[in-house]
Amino acid sequence: MIRAYAVVSLLIVVPLGFGLKYYPGPMRAWVNNSLGGTAYEIFWCLALFAVWPRRSAINRIVLGVLVATCALEVLQLWNPPLLQRVRSTFLGRTLIGTTFAWSDFIYYAVGALLGRLWLGSLCRGPLKPGVAAAAKPDACRLRS
Repeated sequence: MIRAYAVVSLLIVVPLGFGLKYYPGPMRAWVNNSLGGTAYEIFWCLALFAVWPRRSAINRIVLGVLVATCALEVLQLWNPPLLQRVRSTFLGRTLIGTTFAWSDFIYYAVGALLGRLWLGSLCRGPLKPGVAAAAKPDACRLRS
């Protein structure tokens, strides 16, 4: 059931992320190019959590996503022909980006923090002692 909530969360974050990427209003450049990084980070946290919905995996997922997105940001400094071809496509631009910016690391960190809070909200707090807790101490349970 927790996977279903992660998928529903993804159905919220994906349009939000594309909305930020194609936002036409005031501060357009900042919203399109920087703020969207927070939704990108949250998306990957939720996607991985949908695969591994365990409380113990939350911090590893968030840290792994943060490290991977930071590595992709640094990779934007490298422009071999293969990466240029990938970046020339919509999917390539969306997934690996095109332009390095130091400030993006801030938005990735904010997105990782928000992703951590989101994943934590999908899981109940510490399980109460009892039969269910002993059977699945790491399982996420829905809030009541």
